[in-house]
Amino acid sequence: MRVIAGSARRLQLVTVPGLDTRPTVDKYKETLFNILQPHIAGCHFLDLFAGSGAIGIEALSRGAADCVFVENNRRALDCIRQNLAHTHLEQNARVIPSDVLSALARLSRDGGVMDVIFMDPPYDKEWEKQVLFYLKDSPIVDEDTRIIVEASLATDFSYLQDIGFEDYRRKEYKTNQHVFIRKI
Repeated sequence: MRVIAGSARRLQLVTVPGLDTRPTVDKYKETLFNILQPHIAGCHFLDLFAGSGAIGIEALSRGAADCVFVENNRRALDCIRQNLAHTHLEQNARVIPSDVLSALARLSRDGGVMDVIFMDPPYDKEWEKQVLFYLKDSPIVDEDTRIIVEASLATDFSYLQDIGFEDYRRKEYKTNQHVFIRKI
């Protein structure tokens, strides 16, 4: 896996050995960032269930002002830190070693709105639903915040309107999808 564009372009990233995380395939990552590019420069980016940190690092490389990485797997945290050091992007990064809901509570207390929130939770466990239910009332989300969920194709998002969100775009791949969500 590598950084596709920006200041760290072409640098290789380390990933977590084994099946604990699923790195986003470069082709899908490139498609994701082609869609997000108008929103990246100078943005505040949040990478939930960050794994190796590849998505947040890509955002930093492409000009995000800063990125918060949230991960609770020790081996994944080591990868994030190694990748940030290797790409020389650690000065604009904050790594929170925590479960996602605890980290969101901390970020909500700290204040500030996130421009882009990306999450790649374990598939088919409804973690994205728990996070979205939390975010519906969180001060880190406003009408301009873009939330992107990487999920299996079978993931149900029919509840979004009931909690004040809409999926305004979907990009489906062979086995998974990126769902683009915002407040309504």
